[in-house]
Amino acid sequence: MPSAGDTRTPERISGAGAPRGNPFGARFVAPLYLGASLNPVNSSIIATALVAIAAALRIPVGDTAILISSLYLTSALAQPAAGRLAEEFGPRRIFVAGITLVLVAGIVGSLAHSLTALIVARVLIGAGTSAGYPAAMLLIRRRAEQAGHAAPPREVLGGLSITGAATVAVGPAIGGLLIGWAGWRAAFWINIPVAAVALVLALAGVARDPDPVRFGSPRALASRIDLLGMLGFGGSLTALMIFLDALPRPDWPALAAALVLAAALVGWELRAAQPFLDVRLLVANGALTRTYLRNGLTLMGTYVILYGLTQWLEVARGLSAYQAGLMLMPMGVLTALAARVVSRRAAVRWPLIACAVLLLVGAVATLFVGTGTPIAAVICVTAVFGLTSGAGTVANQTVLYQEAPAAALGTASGLLRTFGYIGSIASAAITGTAFHRGVSDSGLHSIAWVLVAISALVLVMTVLDRQLARADRHHTNQPPAGARNPGPAPSTEPPRAELPRTESRSADMTTGTHTTPALDPARTALLLMDFQPVVLGAVPDPQGVLASAGEALAWARAHGAHVVFVRVALAEKDAAAVPAHNKTFSQAVAAGYLTDGTAATAVHESLKAEEDDLTVRKTRISAFASDTDLRAELRARGVDTLVLAGLSTSGVVLTTLRQAADEDYRLFLLADATADPDPQVHRVLMEKVFPHQAEIISTADLAALSTAVE
Repeated sequence: MPSAGDTRTPERISGAGAPRGNPFGARFVAPLYLGASLNPVNSSIIATALVAIAAALRIPVGDTAILISSLYLTSALAQPAAGRLAEEFGPRRIFVAGITLVLVAGIVGSLAHSLTALIVARVLIGAGTSAGYPAAMLLIRRRAEQAGHAAPPREVLGGLSITGAATVAVGPAIGGLLIGWAGWRAAFWINIPVAAVALVLALAGVARDPDPVRFGSPRALASRIDLLGMLGFGGSLTALMIFLDALPRPDWPALAAALVLAAALVGWELRAAQPFLDVRLLVANGALTRTYLRNGLTLMGTYVILYGLTQWLEVARGLSAYQAGLMLMPMGVLTALAARVVSRRAAVRWPLIACAVLLLVGAVATLFVGTGTPIAAVICVTAVFGLTSGAGTVANQTVLYQEAPAAALGTASGLLRTFGYIGSIASAAITGTAFHRGVSDSGLHSIAWVLVAISALVLVMTVLDRQLARADRHHTNQPPAGARNPGPAPSTEPPRAELPRTESRSADMTTGTHTTPALDPARTALLLMDFQPVVLGAVPDPQGVLASAGEALAWARAHGAHVVFVRVALAEKDAAAVPAHNKTFSQAVAAGYLTDGTAATAVHESLKAEEDDLTVRKTRISAFASDTDLRAELRARGVDTLVLAGLSTSGVVLTTLRQAADEDYRLFLLADATADPDPQVHRVLMEKVFPHQAEIISTADLAALSTAVE
């Protein structure tokens, strides 16, 4: 995944006006929902067609399992890849390309007369439909930014989840009806009209990507999208899928290959400039990684029932494909209802706990299902899994949107689906192992015991995840999703040369019309910028601003926030590289007062660095223009919030704040730890400019804001 500060991000809007009317009306969301539903509906609709396909092609039913695993494997690989391509080339372009590929796949599958041709069609379907969800997530974020919203309305993201979760559950019913009416080819040709409608709606209702396509040289393009990382990820995942698909007879060479390729992938991604799979982020951002695991395990349980119970109903209970699909219809209805209810809630912890409990209840209930169980009781058991699927899908997607770096949302969304597909493939392996000697009650009960273990693990993971509670507390302090970002309230006070330290909050805060959100120190970095003797001498009251910086440093030490010291200094090679037309730095080079290695360019002695602190030397005004990859370092530490303090207000503070805001960091600016040689410029920036992009606070506010999440 690219870093949170990656300037390639296509969702950054340059000159794009806010959409007129309702930015999230049906014209915009309809193609996104339809496109995002293509993958899950193709995942589930095939379940009721396997027996008919086997009979038509005169092959064993077990051989048709590859039609499930081929789509899952392709989707697992293509989802994050499509997200990365959407970040690079624009989400609308990738969305449209994916739907076009689904059209082609529908034609290929409809005309197929062999298992090989059907596999090709399923691979094309997997590749094409994989673009829908990650591209839709990026388009929704871009739309919210264009409209000036702090976040998209909850029902918009909820609708994306509802369409995906519901189509998974109702897919067998739809598939059973279509296949009973038109034969097994309906599982393929149904993609043609649906994809055609989605394509027309997307071209008409989704605005063009504002940024032009930038290819560059093949080598540069491969580096930007981390092609080697994608291939390594695909190779390791393919080997893992081969191992799972071979169960109950383990393919140990495939497992060994998966482990070796995974180790090589990690080594490569740790060195890649723009990693496809950001290993550092996954390690540092435990909340995001746990979301992936929780989602994969939950979907594993859901798909075990979806496929295992469908086969059991058709074989052990003698139901037709249509009847088996119809029995799962209540599961789909409850999936949609649960998703809708959860999508209206800001909190996610209790829905996720309820999801895990329901998964466990459904697993235990399955232990008592047999050929003599009344059909009504079987339907009730499937309904429990419908509630689980709906609640879990929406809540996990919400956590992903909150925790993933904005610039990497496409890749992160794709990875969420990838973990889901790994769970789905594992569920196929579980079902195949349980039914390898024939579909029976004992095999169904074996599946249920595996489900009990999975659900217990999900429940423990969720209950012990304290970050979920912190996130809930944080987002209850945020403006409602869909609300516009607050601007500064008009000032009723006369102009002042400087903001006194006791009045450092923004006008919005003092009037009570805006509540400053809490910050999580574990995900926050304090940037102390240009507190150097050479700079301090140019600002009024240097001792006062230095004392405030010391107080902020003490807060960071006490609360476990990350600390970054930023200093400006030019080595000999840096000075030689400064062009004459760079007015600021050419004058500094001529005067020699920014020379690296001198006492004047060192961090002031009152601000003591410790071993875990990060010190960067910059050669231009912005803190990001340093000899250290500050973006990568912040990403590795899981930082998404910056507290800024520095000298001067019109220099490093202005440049760094604007760049950090464009890169979607949450920003807090310490007014009393910031100063400028020109008090009037300082006042205008603090009162008129910065409140649009940052929370203006004082060092005295830090303790209270951080205590709220501890």
